Amino acid sequence: MIQAVLFDLDGTLLDRDASVKKFIENQYERLGNYLGHISKEEYMTRFIELDCRGYVWKDKVYQQLVEEFEIVGIGWENLLGDYITEFKHHCVPFPNLKSMLEELKTDGLALGMITNGFGQFQMDNIRALGIENYFDAILVSETEGMKKPDPAIFKRALERLNKEPRESVFVGDHPENDVKASQYVGMKGIWKKDVQWDAFEPDYAVEDLGELPTMIRNLDLITKIGGVNR
Repeated sequence: MIQAVLFDLDGTLLDRDASVKKFIENQYERLGNYLGHISKEEYMTRFIELDCRGYVWKDKVYQQLVEEFEIVGIGWENLLGDYITEFKHHCVPFPNLKSMLEELKTDGLALGMITNGFGQFQMDNIRALGIENYFDAILVSETEGMKKPDPAIFKRALERLNKEPRESVFVGDHPENDVKASQYVGMKGIWKKDVQWDAFEPDYAVEDLGELPTMIRNLDLITKIGGVNR
């Protein structure tokens, strides 16, 4: 019987691509005195390229931007500080986020989250989405001293929820770090579809978060039938 659902954050609950575009456009406009010699399109496009969908930390991104665009009057440290303090004001949720979480809680499921990233930064984003209180356990890699796809962080999350892998589901957008890594520890993995990985063929996938409650009920039914057959 499925008793717990765990989630990734970026690209799964938080529409990071939309959030980054919203933030970087706002940063360009607010800091126009320093960035005005660059076109908005150039600045946004290059930031997104260097960011590599969050897999490159922003100190490297801003150092490169300052050098390439010959930005003066403001250092990369200040631009990074602006990112850290302001990004949370531009967080965009995927559609049906809260209604999906409410439905899962109504179904009596324990909810957890495992996200790679810096502790305070990720917690600020979670709070900005207004979803912290839905979760019974939230693990951020910096705080935990381990990160996905390390099996240990999945096991730690399950321990905090007091659930077994076989009765738990993990939902994430990354084929290796989320879906396969959770399956490795014995959980069921559900892929939140992402066009970047369109060649990935998982056992279970959703395009919209609103599909999850029904899918998980169906998985629960399959699990019960399997238990009877055994």
